Amino acid sequence: MRTFDEILEISGNRHGGVQAVVAQLTPPKSPAELAQIGDDRWLSQMTKAVFQAGFSWKVIEAKWPGFETAFKGFDPGACAMMDDAWFDSLLTDTAIVRNGTKIRTVQENAVFLLDLARGHGSAARCFADWPSEDYIGLLALIKKEGSRLGGTSGQYMLRMMGKESFILSRDVVARLIAEGVIDKPPTSKKALVAVQEAFNGWKAESGRSLTEISRVLAMSCG
Repeated sequence: MRTFDEILEISGNRHGGVQAVVAQLTPPKSPAELAQIGDDRWLSQMTKAVFQAGFSWKVIEAKWPGFETAFKGFDPGACAMMDDAWFDSLLTDTAIVRNGTKIRTVQENAVFLLDLARGHGSAARCFADWPSEDYIGLLALIKKEGSRLGGTSGQYMLRMMGKESFILSRDVVARLIAEGVIDKPPTSKKALVAVQEAFNGWKAESGRSLTEISRVLAMSCG
């Protein structure tokens, strides 16, 4: 397995030099910053990730003000209590994408966030305090307890919120395979543990965040 600096060099060769790559790296938010984000914003981003999966991101982005209005600002308490009348009205609301299965995830993920808040003071605090060395544990939690947040949907949600993270995109997976960390896209617990260990090693070696390392790996192939 190559060192982080060696992979950074490969990325630099593809994208105008190492400094050009480094200039594109954005560090994640600090735990203190994450903890101050309202749980309504976490539900909003969860919902956006769910609706963007398999759909045009540009369309969802353009309609997002309508989503914010339709779901009452994504207040978890209100959304968790969604009744049949509200749900039925959403199915005919042209301001949003009228996908009943995905609309229902808003209620389900609101309940998930409220459960986290009961245990941690806020869902944001749970996400903020989760150690980066066990990022795959956080992915497992949101996949199991959340709704339609498995795969890259949950990963993109955490990245967009500023949580230190890696995204197992096609290019990142290609680099992990090239380095012998895995031999195919990781789905098993064993493979995900191997990915986490590789990222932890590159982080200890470079002093950079999972977020920055993930971006460098992606740029080394894409």
